[in-house]
Amino acid sequence: MLDQYASATVVSTACNYIMERPDKFTHTYRTYIKLRENGAQELRFWHSNAIDSTWDTGSVARGGEYGGQWRIEAAYVGDGGLEPQGSVVPGSQVRVTFDGGNEVKAVAPGELFWSDPVKIDLPEGHLLAFTWTISTESGGKTVPYNTEQMLVTAFDAPGACADQAAADGFARSENLLVMPALIASAKPVRQRLIFLGDSITQGVRTRRDGYEYWAARIADGLGNDYAVWNLGSGWARAYDAAADRAWLNKVKLGQAPGTNTQIILALGVNDIDIGARTSEELLADLTTIISLLRQNDPTAEIILFTVPPFNFSEEREQVWRRVNDHIRSASLPGVDRVFDMAAQLSQPAPQDHRLRPDFMSSDYDPHPNGAAGKVVADAFLAWYFSDDERER
Repeated sequence: MLDQYASATVVSTACNYIMERPDKFTHTYRTYIKLRENGAQELRFWHSNAIDSTWDTGSVARGGEYGGQWRIEAAYVGDGGLEPQGSVVPGSQVRVTFDGGNEVKAVAPGELFWSDPVKIDLPEGHLLAFTWTISTESGGKTVPYNTEQMLVTAFDAPGACADQAAADGFARSENLLVMPALIASAKPVRQRLIFLGDSITQGVRTRRDGYEYWAARIADGLGNDYAVWNLGSGWARAYDAAADRAWLNKVKLGQAPGTNTQIILALGVNDIDIGARTSEELLADLTTIISLLRQNDPTAEIILFTVPPFNFSEEREQVWRRVNDHIRSASLPGVDRVFDMAAQLSQPAPQDHRLRPDFMSSDYDPHPNGAAGKVVADAFLAWYFSDDERER
């Protein structure tokens, strides 16, 4: 399928949490997304009913676990206007169907599915509004979603109101991004890039609707002939991907043979931090990921990033240093190129394990801000299009 369709946005909709409610529910979710390009186009939506990566200690959501049974009662795409206000332009909504024209879709645990094609024509500068009503027949764990800080504006409302154009009854969503796993457009592209990473790849702590994180800025610099699928997920760690379940399967979907794909791996912060992995364990997980992707498509190019500084101390600082020294040596089998992300963000040695103060998202949070995103993107693009790299 992805030889005909390519990711149409840089927004990550990776799932790191799951709805757990005591009773059945019916609820509507409306999300505003900036597409890579506007105008008339054909879209399809792909979904994976599973949790991609582990949240916190994994007490509620662990990477690879299946979602429960739920049902799409209605889904629409529409013109969200120039600003996300909870409404859509009246008369602009187009119904999204499934399985050859069905307006509803029963979703089984772990199910993978595509929507039917849907055509929409968005004026320049307007946002895509994706709205769907989801219901369950029982309580418990049901719908996987992303619970990190909102990088785009979304609204939700109780009941079945997906067909409603007005904002009445909708409230602004916080820590609740409920979206299909992939928004894809039917268009030929020169190159496909898949970013597999954690919250830093996702863009967490950058400005809502700002698209100023490094993955988004890289996409802008590459242009629309390059498709970018952002699979960054808050709290994610390399061992989530090395387990070869839902999250890595998304990468495999995107690297279908013949699709001219590059995979950018930017993992390690959470492995060192909450995962408390040793350098040997983290490097082994990265090696496993690379091997699995090589087995899936030997033609895909794999670019490995160094682990960015995250103000580690004591033993975690030493793990960070050992891992990055090993990555810089280009000694991981199967890696085509290494980009030194850490060098772009670090303070001068010997404080190079610490993020530059002007790149901190707050006085106490070492998630890189939008200014850091620009520095990383500019350095990556210069490296990516350098004469030496072009000859590879």
